[in-house]
Amino acid sequence: MRASAIVVVALALAGTPAWAQEAAPCPVLCTPEFKVEPTFTFTNLFGSPRIVHDDGTVSREGRGPEFEVILSLGLPTRISWLEFTVEGIFLPFDRNSTPELEFETNFIWLPGERTRGWISSHFDVVDKFSPAERPTDRRAYRHKLNLELDTSVSIFNWLPEGRWLRGVELEGSLDYVATGLPRAGDRTNGGRYLDKASPWSFSVVFVVPVAPW
Repeated sequence: MRASAIVVVALALAGTPAWAQEAAPCPVLCTPEFKVEPTFTFTNLFGSPRIVHDDGTVSREGRGPEFEVILSLGLPTRISWLEFTVEGIFLPFDRNSTPELEFETNFIWLPGERTRGWISSHFDVVDKFSPAERPTDRRAYRHKLNLELDTSVSIFNWLPEGRWLRGVELEGSLDYVATGLPRAGDRTNGGRYLDKASPWSFSVVFVVPVAPW
């Protein structure tokens, strides 16, 4: 996944039109953007898997919501439609949870400039480094391929330029985890899966800029 991201960058830089290069004066990577993102995530969006427990009872996985805190470091590039993001994800109210890391390549298909700063959207290819979930995993953590479609609304865009609140966004994120999830028949600490785990989730994200602003 990391090698693929490097190839994407190299090809994109080589093939960038002249107008795109002139629009962004930074050399390759532009000024990093640090954000804090309180998040409510609803898992098992399109169907919850059934799990049979050791006592023979059958239950379904819950849908949430789960409260997460995401620390996001965005790396814009000289190419207007390409960015990179590194995220640390924490569940502050779940004592049994462990942190997750995400390494994202962001393809911006709807820039804010087209909507006068009100709405923007991007498609992300993500290397998700999170706790292993399959019984065949040999390590506690594993890399998973995650695809995301994120759409943001600048809810305070009506404020005058220079106001900090103009950078606050409300974002909806539709996620699809393509690899690494339990399949039907897999046994985990919670029991044995009768159905494959749902790869879909939806998150409501409050994006709060920290630096620069």
